[in-house]
Amino acid sequence: QVQLVESGGGSVQAGGSLRLSCAASERTQCMGWFRQAPGKEREGVGALVWSSNTRYAESVKDRFIISKDSAKNTLYLQMNSLKPEDTAMYYCAAADPSACYSGSWSRGTAFPYWGQGTQVTVSS
Repeated sequence: QVQLVESGGGSVQAGGSLRLSCAASERTQCMGWFRQAPGKEREGVGALVWSSNTRYAESVKDRFIISKDSAKNTLYLQMNSLKPEDTAMYYCAAADPSACYSGSWSRGTAFPYWGQGTQVTVSS
């Protein structure tokens, strides 16, 4: 059972930056960030597999960067040029590598392990 703990959320003005962290209790090769805004479905933000292969949602590409410190089993999400529409609860998730390679990774259904979430609020 992989345990995930997110941190780093907060409130920021549009155009600002935040970095989220997700500490995993053990090494996992596929980790992802997801978000859910009130009244909206959960969506995938980005995923990283084997510490180097990344994929991003179109809405965050060129603004968000996923990275990992394998020695610390910690996943990061650097969020730049934040927009009010980025406001959501952000969740970290982990799975077997096949989940990250799946064409439907952004649904999150193939990820069995989830953190408790961290709130990100972007004001205009």
